[in-house]
This record gives sequence, structure tokens and C-alpha cells, in this order.
Amino acid sequence: MLRLQWLSSSLLPTFNPELSPETLSNPRLCSLNFRRPLLTLTTTRKPSPKCQYSWNTHQHQQSSFEPASQTDSFSPQSRAGAAAALPPRFFVGHSIYKGKAALTVEPRPPEFTPLDSGAFKISREGLVMLQFAPAAGVRQYDWSRKQVFSLSVTELGSLIALGPREACEFFHDPYKGKSDEGKVRKILKVEPLPDGSGHFFNLSVQNKLINVDESIYIPITKAEYTVLVEAFKFILPHLMGWHTIANTMTKPEDSSRGNTANPRYGGDFEWNR
Repeated sequence: MLRLQWLSSSLLPTFNPELSPETLSNPRLCSLNFRRPLLTLTTTRKPSPKCQYSWNTHQHQQSSFEPASQTDSFSPQSRAGAAAALPPRFFVGHSIYKGKAALTVEPRPPEFTPLDSGAFKISREGLVMLQFAPAAGVRQYDWSRKQVFSLSVTELGSLIALGPREACEFFHDPYKGKSDEGKVRKILKVEPLPDGSGHFFNLSVQNKLINVDESIYIPITKAEYTVLVEAFKFILPHLMGWHTIANTMTKPEDSSRGNTANPRYGGDFEWNR
């Protein structure tokens, strides 16, 4: 089960997976600035509370809710004890290493907003983060120059449906709708290899704010692409938040109650024809 910990909104940074304050201070860095752990659920209290969903394997552990006033009054010793009682955290990813570059793929969970009824509503879908790092030598990669591109659930669907001879292209502007719109351009191209043995992943980044113009490409074999596609298929419902209702849908008493309570359901009638 997931665990909630109430925090003040001043403690939660604004999350933009493709735009980091470090980018503006380091002319050779365009990287992910994501400090919140993957396996916690936090909510902001003002002005619009949101929470980060947690993925962990302790599905049968009873969830607990701690008000902010109680949490803030914890001593360092009690905080350490509470941290020790939390389930272990898991950071997952998959990497592909080639001669000219390396590619790391990592999922990021969705965000939910608490409602007055005590339920939660998804406010931001999760995503899959692609991190490209150019080679700096034999089996060495310069991760200080890594470039980041986040894939939405729809873009993941495009990659899942991509045929062996098909290509696709995605364009991102982290400043879209803001005063610096157009100053940062990210283009990810996925194209088939000439011999049909896989695909090229080519990420081009133009950042006029820090005078960066870089292109990183990496060939992906059929086997490697198959692994990525299967991982995308598995994680897709989780990024949409649909897995949060899976347990209630599998309980017979809940299913029967839902069918009789909703006159428009019609599921049993449809299948019993």
C-alpha cells in the first residue's frame, strides 16, 4: 500500500523533468533536477495540494496518514525511527551502452491531488525519462553533458506501435507558453537502421540560453528495442494511475456492489447474452 507524508508546500520544488536550474548556471549541462524520492507520497497544503505517488512492493502494508502538525513536531530521533520503519525504496532503470553514447531509461510516477472526500484524483500523468550521455573514452561516458528527454504516455504509445521500418519524431519546448518559448528546442528522432537490424535514437538539443547545440545518437538493436517496448507496455498503466484501482476491481464483493449500484454498467447482461 502507499504511504502518505504531509509536507509544507515550501518544501516541494516545482518539477520540470526537462528543465533544471542547473542548466542555466552550467553552460555544458542540461540535466534532470529531480530531488523527490520515487517511493514517497507527498501532498502540498497550499494553495492546491498535490501528491507524488509511490511505487513499492509492500502492497499489503497498512497505509498511515500523519498530519503536518504532528510530523513537524517530531524530534530527530523520532524521525530516524519513523524512517527506519518505512518500506525500502527502489530506484529502477535500464541502460544501453554503445561506442559513441549511452542511454538510460527511468520511469517517473504520476501525481495525485487529494479531494475533500478523502479520495485522490490524478493531476499529472507519469512519464519515462530518457537520458543520453556522449562517450568520453573506451567504455566511459560524460554524464555531466547528458541530455534529457521525457516521454509522455502518448509518445510511449507511438514507440510501442512503431514498426521495424517506420520512424517517428517528437518535439519538446520546456518553455512553451512562457516568455522564453522557442529558446530551447529538443527533437528526438527514432529511425530504422539501414540494414533493418534495429533503430537509431537521435536526440538534438538547441539551447540559446546557455549556447548549447548538441546531438547525441545511439543505435538500438532489435533485441534492445524489444526490451524497451515490453518495459513501456508494463509501466504504461502505472503512469496513468490505473493500477491504483486494480485491487478494488479484483475484490468480488466490491465488483458485485459496483455492478448493482450502477444501472448503466450492463456488463453481466452483455456477457450473459
